Amino acid sequence: MHVLIYYVVRNLLGEDLGPLNSKELESLERQLDMSLKQIRSTRTQAMLDTLTDLQRKEHALNEANRSLKQRLIEGSQVSLQWNPNAQDVGYGRAAQPQPDGFFHPLDCEPTLQIGYQPDPITVAAAGPSVNNNYISGWLP
Repeated sequence: MHVLIYYVVRNLLGEDLGPLNSKELESLERQLDMSLKQIRSTRTQAMLDTLTDLQRKEHALNEANRSLKQRLIEGSQVSLQWNPNAQDVGYGRAAQPQPDGFFHPLDCEPTLQIGYQPDPITVAAAGPSVNNNYISGWLP
């Protein structure tokens, strides 16, 4: 049995074809044609599946792009409604040019002044002097 399989495989590979008669050669040719059709069919189906998947991804990306554009338009309309004179605000810095419509840095003061009291002596002198282990000028 193994010897027969060995000879069939060699015949399919195009080896040892000399002792085969015309009927065996025609049978071998049909087997090769059927195998080739099956391979081509499988390859075509795989390519069609890939194409369908890529078209589905393209559609999803187009929808996401459309949604992002809509959000960008709505966001720019909201910012214009919120502050229609946004171009007039300086805050001590020059407006930076925008390379594209997606990046909008916030204009703000460069120094952080949370809890900063510019004149602590005035605040301490204005309030009553109470000795309660608190540093005067920090609490109202």
